Amino acid sequence: ILQTVRGHELRNGQKEPRLLSLLECSGQFKLDILANPEAIVLSPVPQLSIPINNHFQIVREAEEALLIDISINTTVRVRLQGEQTPELLLELQDDVHTQSFLQHVTKAKQQAEKKSSQPRKMEPVVPVPVKDCIPVPPQRGTSKSTSNKINNSTLVKPPNTDSGLSMTTDFGFEEKKNQQNRIVAQREPPPPPLPPLPPRKGTYTPSNNLTAGPTTKERPPSAQNSKSVRNELQSVTPSNYTMRQAMMSSHTGSREGLLKYRLNKKEKEYVDIKNFRFFIGTWNVNGQSPDSSLKPWLCCDPDPPDVYALGFQELDLSTEAFFYMDSSKEQLWVDAVERSLHHKARYKQIRIIRLVGMMLVVYVNEEHQHHIREVASESVGTGLMNKMGNKGGVAVRFVFHNTSFCFVNSHLAAHVDDYERRNQDYKDICARMSFHLLEYPPLSIVKHDVVIWLGDLNYRLCFPDAGEVKKLIASKELRKLQEYDQLNIQRNTKRAFTDFMEGEINFWPTYKYDAKSDRWDSSGKCRVPAWCDRILWRGSSVKQLHYRSHMELKTSDHKPVSSLFSIGVKMVIEQRYKKVFEEIVRDMDRLENDFLPSLSLTQREFTFENVKFRQLQRRSFLITNDGQVACTFAFIPKLNDSQYCKPWLRAEPSEGVLDPNEAMEIFLEVYVSKDSVMLLNSGVDKIEDILVLHLDRGKDYFITIAGNYLPSCFGTSLETLCRMKKPIREIPITKLIDLVRHEEKCRINFLLYNDGTEDKPLRIPKEVWLLVNHLYTKACQQEDLFQTPGLQDDLQNIIDCLDTSIPESIPGSNHSVAEALLIFLEALPEPVLCYELYQRCLECSHDSRLCKQLISQLPRAHRNVFRYLMAFLRELLKHSIDNNLNANLLASLFASLLIRPPPNLAGKQTQHDRQKTNDFILGFLMGGDED
Repeated sequence: ILQTVRGHELRNGQKEPRLLSLLECSGQFKLDILANPEAIVLSPVPQLSIPINNHFQIVREAEEALLIDISINTTVRVRLQGEQTPELLLELQDDVHTQSFLQHVTKAKQQAEKKSSQPRKMEPVVPVPVKDCIPVPPQRGTSKSTSNKINNSTLVKPPNTDSGLSMTTDFGFEEKKNQQNRIVAQREPPPPPLPPLPPRKGTYTPSNNLTAGPTTKERPPSAQNSKSVRNELQSVTPSNYTMRQAMMSSHTGSREGLLKYRLNKKEKEYVDIKNFRFFIGTWNVNGQSPDSSLKPWLCCDPDPPDVYALGFQELDLSTEAFFYMDSSKEQLWVDAVERSLHHKARYKQIRIIRLVGMMLVVYVNEEHQHHIREVASESVGTGLMNKMGNKGGVAVRFVFHNTSFCFVNSHLAAHVDDYERRNQDYKDICARMSFHLLEYPPLSIVKHDVVIWLGDLNYRLCFPDAGEVKKLIASKELRKLQEYDQLNIQRNTKRAFTDFMEGEINFWPTYKYDAKSDRWDSSGKCRVPAWCDRILWRGSSVKQLHYRSHMELKTSDHKPVSSLFSIGVKMVIEQRYKKVFEEIVRDMDRLENDFLPSLSLTQREFTFENVKFRQLQRRSFLITNDGQVACTFAFIPKLNDSQYCKPWLRAEPSEGVLDPNEAMEIFLEVYVSKDSVMLLNSGVDKIEDILVLHLDRGKDYFITIAGNYLPSCFGTSLETLCRMKKPIREIPITKLIDLVRHEEKCRINFLLYNDGTEDKPLRIPKEVWLLVNHLYTKACQQEDLFQTPGLQDDLQNIIDCLDTSIPESIPGSNHSVAEALLIFLEALPEPVLCYELYQRCLECSHDSRLCKQLISQLPRAHRNVFRYLMAFLRELLKHSIDNNLNANLLASLFASLLIRPPPNLAGKQTQHDRQKTNDFILGFLMGGDED
């Protein structure tokens, strides 16, 4: 599997969730489409497989988006058609992941067109010999039976995925009577918690459906450790296997899921450990091109490693790399790497991924390439509003023999004092990074046996005197210096990288040097030396052999770092595996014929009090298997619903397996994002829901959710806010709902100060004035304003402050106030430039006179806010030398918030359309608005 992406198929005016996967084997490509990958249906929906050959067609209705674009719910529509398959119209999220996926599909088609012969029938990515297939218990009828005899004839062969011709008429679903919850808005992630510890021994918590909506990256994924079950067999990894899929079809499907789960728990009985050598490297190259051989870094040991994982940061600092996907320097560094790999072995690249300047490339010794499977990659930007990719992480995961690996390369926030922002970046990456594999639910970072985290983590020394630091380095008192190392302090206080280990550092700090030399920074800033570049790990059977820097390479202001590991990999012993398998099958036959599953719950009613915008609340309860057999559970959608809960609610885990007398804690999370806040503010939705916990071959349990929501100015319309001279929390909820519903018809005098005259609404919402005035008076010269994210605690305090008071000053840092302004604009139910004028905006973007005329036609509140913001942004540009802002950056950022396409046009917005919206804003920034 080269890459996967989630989306929807548009059929007869409805949307159906789909999972698209690009597969390759022996130079042949195909596109697999899995129908309804998350919801439970009465029978499994077959998979459509489209060979990528001369007959394959792909047409994008929207071009690739700018990376900086942060408009909400943007999508891209793609039309697909293959040989003897109908045309499909698909809607995908318009993000970096989708762009990369479409690029891979386009390249696959280009390669296919170069071949004159017809493509052969596709095989699994890793060829699976028949002798290694998994035995599956024979089918049984409804009557009781004795244990069935296991023989070699009951082997499951690799699935034939070339079934597209037979399923073209079966791909859609029946029409649902109630369409209310068929399309669920995305949910942005809450402030992510610290990554949880590995699961308790012996407990299996399957991967879960992460959100109530179709997009899984909007919520932090579950974080449990992962163990795979089978080597070179049917790609069976119970920790990855979704119990929801096991329950989708018949009793046989559920039985196989339980079988895999129990095999996983007995894994130690049929696996042996063999050590392999892993070379991990990281280098911040400061936007430079390679100017010397990399052998001193990559070929510094006598014996060749089995696997290379190499991370780069600041690969390309150009504007093109920041705004677009392409970088001219990517191939230069890849070529330099491949020329310098160990000469005693031949290596094959298994995956490369890049996000702006962060790149991760993984190579494996050719001797082992057939033992690598389930390869996937992902990226997470932690820049402004969690979408800009100048900071963040890229990752590659795979299964080697029977052990799962995840490599994360990250570039965290800079500046000496911003260690809390680095901690937040780490938590964001852990919470939002998830890998999408065909037929598996999303996998988080910690759901792997071995995780290696590398990169420019940017943690500095809490030691302000650069001269004293250099003296301690020269006298080799490195251990004393490491007492001031921020990463060590954050790990020891359990604020970041809590579960990770790091080897002893015996090398000099790797930052900062004068370029092309070994001299410490001699610039005016004279930065304090620091160990910014680090390699950490978590997992069992990991032994670090070397941890070192490489002073010979002088290309950058950083020095490269490497670590050589000996890692124990689980290898299945076939005969022992077969014996364990047969024992489990016999035991399952006996128990399933005699007993039915049963659960007990410690609580079934939950109340969430005072729910707020962007503030996570959690409750938990225990479920216990009080029956005699293992049971499979999952939260399922109610009748006529496509999701098991409302968008602001999530159960974690949402599915799993319990052995007899085993208990599991279930967490219920309530989080109101920009996509659900409007309905709650207006009273259309309430904190009320009922969850259905389904027990396979058993009964359903109902869990009641109730609570109260505190309205927020975030997600409230500009017109409504202009009629509120008091904070929104001081307004009676019944009157607030009435105002929201009838804002154009009603004048509610109790909302205003009564001075005996007819009251007029505010010219602009007081919340906009408070945020902008703070930035205008205190942040015009703030370095990297609107480019550095704020802190989650600050953002919550700012939201609470605006909802409950009219403060004299806004709490939090300037960066947090700036991001709060952007969040406010993003959450508006109607953008500043109204939906109905969007098309006219595109048409007149080339003519400043027409643009000004259009603004004059906006409703009063919208017109005043637009002009106020433009005046503020023009003032910021007067201080561009200090704040590092430019007109193009501000235009791109604010155009995506102020000029959003109507929901029915979001999927049709092209890059050309985006450029027009940028030009529209740019005209006001450069030319002004005399009105």
